[in-house]
Amino acid sequence: MPDLPTPQNAAEAALLSECWDAVLSYADLCTSGSAAATQLATEAFTHGIQEARAATAGEKSTGRRMLRLPRIPLLLTSVRTAAAAWEIQGQGHRLDPDLRLWLNSDKAERYTGPPLNRPLALRGLRDMQEPDAALLWLAEVESLPLPAVARRLGLDPAATSAELAQVRALFRDRCHRNHLDTPMDANCRSYARLLDAVTRSPGAETPEDLSRHLARCVQCAEAAACLRLHGGGLPAALSGGVIGWGGLAYLERRRRAAEAGLAGGRTDATLDTGLAEGRVVRPRIGRTGILVAAVIVSALALTVSVMPFGAKDGGATAGGESADRQPVADPGVIFPTSVSGVPKTADSTSRPEVRSDPEAQGESSSPADKPSESGESGASGKDAKDAKDAKDAKDAKDAKSGSAVCQVKYEIVNEWPDGFQANVTVTSTKALDTWRLGWTFTDGQQVGQMWDGTFAQDEAEVTATAADYNKAVAAKGTFAFGFLASWQGSNSSPRNFTLNSARCTSG
Repeated sequence: MPDLPTPQNAAEAALLSECWDAVLSYADLCTSGSAAATQLATEAFTHGIQEARAATAGEKSTGRRMLRLPRIPLLLTSVRTAAAAWEIQGQGHRLDPDLRLWLNSDKAERYTGPPLNRPLALRGLRDMQEPDAALLWLAEVESLPLPAVARRLGLDPAATSAELAQVRALFRDRCHRNHLDTPMDANCRSYARLLDAVTRSPGAETPEDLSRHLARCVQCAEAAACLRLHGGGLPAALSGGVIGWGGLAYLERRRRAAEAGLAGGRTDATLDTGLAEGRVVRPRIGRTGILVAAVIVSALALTVSVMPFGAKDGGATAGGESADRQPVADPGVIFPTSVSGVPKTADSTSRPEVRSDPEAQGESSSPADKPSESGESGASGKDAKDAKDAKDAKDAKDAKSGSAVCQVKYEIVNEWPDGFQANVTVTSTKALDTWRLGWTFTDGQQVGQMWDGTFAQDEAEVTATAADYNKAVAAKGTFAFGFLASWQGSNSSPRNFTLNSARCTSG
């Protein structure tokens, strides 16, 4: 097992958290075994973090924002760079044979050669402001549902679809400008204006002579794919143009994972033919797509010293766009004060706040416990409290009688020397208007951070409480959350699961 990269601060931990699964998935495509995939992904992360640090340092010294790819495509291109280094260093036997052929062909040179000759999608995405490019990549290539994209980027879910349409149009504009700047022969240039006109309209027919030209000219065919926003070809244009070799296979993995309901874009190992070849089994992903890398040495040891990925400053951008233009999607990296010694990471806008026991702070985990807005209890408040008391009494009776009201699936997704990530999925036999899941650790584990819920821990006893957006659960419905925790010596599964004080079974 190779040495795994260690995040130096909260922003780098966020980079690992968001992107590890995607990087490992692509590294798996590029290699011939699980050990090689893990090592290639690790080296790609190291290279990508170094590149991000250099870009940040350049921004600070010049006062200008540097144009660069969003986090996931940046790290995927780092996988390609690390694979090329392996080929040069005599480790090519660890790579996929088809990738080795590609690395030694003219196709690979396009990604490292003169900037004006690089694939149009790569240039177009790089020329966009990073938050806009991130929105486009997450929606089109990672296949994340728009609500998940909105949570990750801190967008208004109701406006995300309209913002995505604007970003698609912006990408097309960048690609059109870059296409006109690309060195091309007279024949290709004669078709440039016609190609622009034909790809703008969904109902436009492609003239026969242009169709024949696109069948013969790779450069113009790539341009057509990037300029045509209708027809569903944009994801393939982005993945193939930015990643290069294996881009379409990577896209298919993410699409199948999204169809399976895994918002982080992971494909189950059973969906990959690589499993039969002993390829790496990628970690499972939480329902909100918040991924936590196995490479995080200790989340509890992170400090709030921040490297501001995606920082904004003055200066003009390529294509004549003023840096004063506010990007359509700007997550704004924010790092609030840490809670219980654990700092929030860069995508904290999509995670519930980690806090101590709400009851200890005078807050209620149920709306029925809250006073009315007028400050008086009132009849409706009393009725709600009576209903809650009756419900708690019934739950307690169920617990005493031994009748299980839920089934809990507890999974350790990633584990490293002093920490781990776990996902908890709960199926309730009856409808819930809110939930509190309790359990007991047996080996002294300590929860440090939780998403899709808040937590309180008293020695070995832990209680997870619903977030504002996932309180309601239908009868026989499920809810899920994930957390980071520390462990020493042993890391056994917890016991004594209860849902709203009623007993649960686990397995």
